[in-house]
Amino acid sequence: MYKIPLFDLNFDEKEENAVLDVIRSKWISTGPKTLEFEQRFSEMLNIKHSIALANCTVALHLALKILDIEEGDEVICPSLTFVATVNAIRYVNATPVFADISGYDDLTISPIDIESKITSKTKAIIVMHHAGFACDMDSIMAIANKHGIKVIEDACHGPLSEYKGRKLGTIGDFGCFSFFSNKNISTGEGGMLVTNNEQYNQRARLLRSHGMTSMSYERAKGHSTEYDVVEFGFNYRMDDIHAAIGIAQLNKIEKDLNLRAKIRQFYLDKLSQLDRVIVPFKESNDFSSNYIFPIILKDSDFVKRNMVRSQLAEVGIQTSVHYPAVHRFTTYKDYYQPLPKTEYVADCSITLPMYSKLTQEDIDFIVENLAKLV
Repeated sequence: MYKIPLFDLNFDEKEENAVLDVIRSKWISTGPKTLEFEQRFSEMLNIKHSIALANCTVALHLALKILDIEEGDEVICPSLTFVATVNAIRYVNATPVFADISGYDDLTISPIDIESKITSKTKAIIVMHHAGFACDMDSIMAIANKHGIKVIEDACHGPLSEYKGRKLGTIGDFGCFSFFSNKNISTGEGGMLVTNNEQYNQRARLLRSHGMTSMSYERAKGHSTEYDVVEFGFNYRMDDIHAAIGIAQLNKIEKDLNLRAKIRQFYLDKLSQLDRVIVPFKESNDFSSNYIFPIILKDSDFVKRNMVRSQLAEVGIQTSVHYPAVHRFTTYKDYYQPLPKTEYVADCSITLPMYSKLTQEDIDFIVENLAKLV
């Protein structure tokens, strides 16, 4: 048991009661709570359509499927991300083309490297808003529009995060969100696909439920007694139990994010004394979810970084790494290309604890122990 864990689940009796209410309603699959969760999420992001799904991975898959990305197409993506971002490209038999990050102070995908890797086969760009901080979306959207390329935002780190006043996930053609257990909004498993395009919305709702023209809840309510299967679809639905937890989480999200902003400031103030540490996104002024708090060790390597992590664990501080570089994984060896900035960050970054229950004393303890090691 760590004295200070990496994250802490923001659950209480509200989530328990939400689940009990659904069970007692005797409708536990996709139904009224899922619809309510979608409506609330759309209002939160000021977007037209939100489609609740089983997880964020299937949201990414559906986005690519709906954009008709297929074998022979190329999709430019980051390597400094969770592997699901890239796996979804392979699900549609397309080719992932890895781009480097902008720098050690900005861990998001580089617009300059994106443009250098565009070919006649490039059909889409997947961006990932690292730690809840926005990619340079003005530059990326300009590149996409210039070349007629679609943009998918992997916004699983950034519910309510903003880029120049716009919510992340609402700028590209699709936004994809995760509600995994350690995310800002957690339902255990779950995801959301968002879009302002009505045709995309209709096709997403069709594909998430086997390509069926009506769902069980609609038929149970007498809105439809029969259905057709008009496209080869999937079972990607969210159920009402997970949706009810999601609604309870939405009621807490603004307070949680405001507390995280204060904790980030505690970190920034304390870490300003350490000249051997880089804090990415330090100069960002946009509102952020502060999903994680990564730091980069200067003049370091994989061995030194792991030694620091081990010694922090010995004093009760849990850390992580976000992320191992996807282009180095065995399954992606055929797509490997050197990405020097990504590779250095993958070897020399440490993710420090970040959650709303941390105190200034906790931050002092973390940074003081880190200072002894670096």
